[in-house]
Amino acid sequence: METRSSIKEQIQRLRQEAIVTAVNRLLASKGYDAMTVDEVAAEAGMAKASLYKLFTSKEELAGAAMVGVLDRALAFVDGLRAQAAEAAQTDQPLSPVDQLRAVIRWAMQTQLEGEMPSLPAQNSSLSASLQSNDAYMDRLIALSNRLSIWIAEAQTSGQLNAQLPSELVLYTLFARACDPVVALLKESGQYTNAQILDWVTQTTFQGLGNGPQAPLPA
Repeated sequence: METRSSIKEQIQRLRQEAIVTAVNRLLASKGYDAMTVDEVAAEAGMAKASLYKLFTSKEELAGAAMVGVLDRALAFVDGLRAQAAEAAQTDQPLSPVDQLRAVIRWAMQTQLEGEMPSLPAQNSSLSASLQSNDAYMDRLIALSNRLSIWIAEAQTSGQLNAQLPSELVLYTLFARACDPVVALLKESGQYTNAQILDWVTQTTFQGLGNGPQAPLPA
């Protein structure tokens, strides 16, 4: 009986993963409003009735995909933290701004690969649903806290402008995950993914000017 139960649980987990993967792709390519449950079922290769046995609503589907993306982001950030700890023992330590750049490049690379869901609009039903999703909010807070530590260290050390509110820096970094500039440059067909990553990362941290940035007004 235990073996049968284990097999059943494994099949259910694989189905859930297939559904979440399908939702992730559709959220990245079409966005939440345009995505339909029928499309999710077709993309996952199963009947809609089977899908509803695992996820009861479109909001729940999108929530599972967003939680999955945050899990991947947290895993990447924690990997960076481990690398930074090891590098601190060498002559080439990773600075806080180096780690922030790496996170931004990872997020944009994920978008270029069609695996980054678009951020929900603040007034959307998805946004309201996510705010009541404990799994999503716990991960979002955890990721924000990790990035905020690096932002504070980078501002204290002069690597980032200390006059900017740390929240502005954090939200700017989150925005790069779904930056339309990345998609537009890719769709033009004129540039490689590496060029897009380099250019958008550079403008995120250095701006568009050639020289030193003008000081902000007091």
